[in-house]
Amino acid sequence: MTTAVLLGWIAFGLALLPMLLALSNLGLLRTPPLSRQRPAISVLIPARNEEAHIGRAVRAVLTTQGCDIELLVLDDHSTDATPAILAAIGDPRLRVLTAPGLPPGWSGKQHACATLAGHARHALLVFVDADVVLAPDALSRMAHLMTARPHLGLASGFPRQITRTWSEWLLLPLIHLLLLGYLPQRLDRDPRITGFAAGCGQLFIARADAYRTAGGHASIRASMHDGLKLPRAFRRAGFATALFDATRFAECRMYTCFAEVWEGLGKNATEGMATMRALPVWTVLLAGGHVLPFALAVLTPSVPALFACVLSLGLRVLLAWQFRQDARGVLFSPFGVLLMLVLQWNALVRAARGRPATWRGRAYPMQ
Repeated sequence: MTTAVLLGWIAFGLALLPMLLALSNLGLLRTPPLSRQRPAISVLIPARNEEAHIGRAVRAVLTTQGCDIELLVLDDHSTDATPAILAAIGDPRLRVLTAPGLPPGWSGKQHACATLAGHARHALLVFVDADVVLAPDALSRMAHLMTARPHLGLASGFPRQITRTWSEWLLLPLIHLLLLGYLPQRLDRDPRITGFAAGCGQLFIARADAYRTAGGHASIRASMHDGLKLPRAFRRAGFATALFDATRFAECRMYTCFAEVWEGLGKNATEGMATMRALPVWTVLLAGGHVLPFALAVLTPSVPALFACVLSLGLRVLLAWQFRQDARGVLFSPFGVLLMLVLQWNALVRAARGRPATWRGRAYPMQ
């Protein structure tokens, strides 16, 4: 067997693994049905300099059907038009709170969410980012999941990601590749397992009693990555967590340019992939399964390398169809994976040098 063929078989194996996991995971990831009851829900939105999004996000929540809601928005020392936009929305279900000063050792979002939770009145808490737009049936569907699975303490959904610039459609769909291609959902459903718990910080629903027992956002006060850290805090407290597909009832445009994408994905990298132990493994898995096949196909073509290309692209097509992603991200998949790895290694080097992560005008020392 030649070296080229051997490398081709290695690439094939590394491309086959995420395809098999994704097929299994997609069979478990569901869009919740509508609730048959009329649940009472506290919707909690932290907002810091969100003038571009907050009006649309708040008005979307206020169109909710089939639920009794209170909507709490925390203005976290915004210096733009966010307070004026909120003040112009006249609805008795909306309460606008002003954030207290950020205590030492807290990240801004975790402090804002903890503050909001302290003012919430209902038994179900929905934490939603200020750039997420919910459909009128979204809260009913999320509440149904918690009713149907009473053992759940926390559940999370990934909204449809709106991507317009090249860095958005190249990098953001990789979140689904990582989640579904490399995280076994069957293990994630076991409340005794902490390490595989994951979620999306853009959209959480929690039982208020479980939230308080688990310590809520105070238990992850210094974290920049609530998508990973909050589900794991619930697991440590003995509660099950779950993922659901929010593609059809929530949407979000996280970033609008390369600088925002780079800063946004980089700010929490060292709490996920970008560690000295994890990143070499992730580099082998991602580069081996999604970059190496195409390099081999161009430089030293072989049957296994070509099959690996088909598997890698096939997985991206499947995810793009399921989650309504931009087709350009599929076509340029190897370049997106390569750029994601560069971003992760940059975050690791930044942390090693003691340089803080930044977000929304605040600097956060590496933990």
